[in-house]
Amino acid sequence: MALYRKILKKLGKAPYRAAVIVAAGSSTRLGQDKLTLQVGGASVIERTLTIFQVTACIDEIVLVTRADRIEEFAALRDKLGLHKLSKVVVGGSTRAESSLAGVLAVSSKATVIGIHDAARPLVTPDLIQATYEAAEKHQAAVPTLPLKDTVKVLEEGYLVSTPPRESLAAVQTPQVFQADLIRAALTEAIKNKLPITDDCSAVEALDMKIFAVEGSEENIKITTPPDVLLAEEILRRRLQ
Repeated sequence: MALYRKILKKLGKAPYRAAVIVAAGSSTRLGQDKLTLQVGGASVIERTLTIFQVTACIDEIVLVTRADRIEEFAALRDKLGLHKLSKVVVGGSTRAESSLAGVLAVSSKATVIGIHDAARPLVTPDLIQATYEAAEKHQAAVPTLPLKDTVKVLEEGYLVSTPPRESLAAVQTPQVFQADLIRAALTEAIKNKLPITDDCSAVEALDMKIFAVEGSEENIKITTPPDVLLAEEILRRRLQ
């Protein structure tokens, strides 16, 4: 299958799938640098980059980080054998600016681009591939999970309404889009100063629908100390 895909790519008939890994945050909620935090014997950033490296359908990786970490993270290419890592670029002051910096650094050959939180080191190749394939079919796709808790609308300290839980979903990454779509969406979001917290929001602002792929309970984001303990437990179970 891998050889067949390489032949199709040379003929210009196979998709070129790029991944933008966003690692430009400050880790304020964890109280320490979550990207270099060791989880199961490897740092969070090393695990995230390695997963995309070993995922067969991914052709290119671009890492977005702070200016003071460019050399540190670029060194991981040789350390980990990340031949798919083409560039390490500086992000912006907002999520949209950082995502766009990565998207614009991707090869012009890219047909679909996925954007992934560096702090989600437990995503699997199967989930990555499923989301990319869905985006190729539906223009945009994102992994989601149904909510377990009832959600309330809060106004000025009071609960005012209860939206139906079945119409809500928790959103994960990678969020994957056709290349031209995400370039345009992020550019417009920045131009209009939209306060987006994920990349889907930029596409939604263009009145585009995004296909929901079944996410994974294990695709957690390392944000608080309990997340680290949970990640360790997930890795322990995977090795059993």
